[in-house]
Amino acid sequence: MAVVARAKTCVLRPLLPVIQMWDLDARRWVRALRRTPLKVMFPSGEVVERKRPPKKQPHEMAPRASLQGQNPQPPPQMSSSQTPCAWDEAGLRYDKAYPGDKRLSNVMTIVKSRPFREKHGKILLEGHRLIADALKAGAVPRTFFFSRLEYIKELPVDKLKDVSLIKVKFEDIKAWSDVVAPQGIMGIFAKPDHVKMTYPELHHSVPLLLICDNLRDPGNLGTILRSAAGAGCSKVLLTKGCVDVWEPKVLRAGMGAHFQVPIINNLEWETVPNYLPPDTRVYVADNCGLYAQAQVANKAGGHTKGADRRFLKFHKNEEKDVDIGTDWLPELEVQNYDLDWTEAPAAVVIGGETQGVSLESLQLAESTGGKRLLIPVVPGVDSLNSAMAASILLFEGRRQLRVRLEGTGVSTERGLEALR
Repeated sequence: MAVVARAKTCVLRPLLPVIQMWDLDARRWVRALRRTPLKVMFPSGEVVERKRPPKKQPHEMAPRASLQGQNPQPPPQMSSSQTPCAWDEAGLRYDKAYPGDKRLSNVMTIVKSRPFREKHGKILLEGHRLIADALKAGAVPRTFFFSRLEYIKELPVDKLKDVSLIKVKFEDIKAWSDVVAPQGIMGIFAKPDHVKMTYPELHHSVPLLLICDNLRDPGNLGTILRSAAGAGCSKVLLTKGCVDVWEPKVLRAGMGAHFQVPIINNLEWETVPNYLPPDTRVYVADNCGLYAQAQVANKAGGHTKGADRRFLKFHKNEEKDVDIGTDWLPELEVQNYDLDWTEAPAAVVIGGETQGVSLESLQLAESTGGKRLLIPVVPGVDSLNSAMAASILLFEGRRQLRVRLEGTGVSTERGLEALR
């Protein structure tokens, strides 16, 4: 038994150093993988040398060691006037925003809130095309934030002499932008005044006005303004209760229409007649074709107009409190939109889809001898979208004016100019 034990001991002893050497070699391989190789030899025999990364110098480590045990001081912030960058081609100067610069965030807080916009008189325009249209119409720029200098070079230089130009990171613009793919440039403008603005396309306008009544959807209002500019409306009036015409969503949907047609915002109904040309007739289209069809049927059947009140959206909650037989509703004749209604200067009232038109708009239409325009729809369809109804009526009005001028033998452009 002793002989067997000695044999086992002799066999195991040589194995221990081998195992230890294998463990040591494995550790060396791990350390070798962590190191950066100085030379790499490929199977083909090619040898590639790699440079050793530079070591930190002692003078770079000294300040860090000297600050240990002391309160670190924040780096001094350089003002925009201390770091100007000159643009030699046009003589303009712009500033680079430093880390922690809050000029962009402070301005965005103002222009993205309607109360702040009205208080400070500033609006936000985003994108090259919208900014270029605003400059062309005479809007007054205050500050431009851009991520690349090429975006500024594309704008007219004579309009940028007194403008504060600030170059920021694209990530900062993207953080404050409302669009999915920002264009890298934002402009802060003074709130435009329609009296001081110049509208290059206004000489193509026709004696047709648009009155927006209680429109609260930004997309609808922007689309309506775009249709009004396309149809050649001479003016657009917005009463109180409408969404702010300078809201970013309305500006994007308008596609530059804000600077192609005069827009007068936030009007009381008592002051609306002051902005209408003499002898203007006001026509109402509140997207409630069911009411208009019922009114036509009631007149044919000899019923009183009080029976029509249940079809009006803005009085549906008062049905239990008001006597149906009372004369509370202005009497307006209903006619189809494709019949002639532009023999005199015309103004079209478009109401919101939720509340419809207001009672004041019906009273104004009655006082000016206007009518109620009906766009027939198939049974089962309640009404059209407000923007769609406005587009149909405005372009129909322009068509009627062109047909009238062609019948007189006068050229269209000269006749439209005479009508204005």
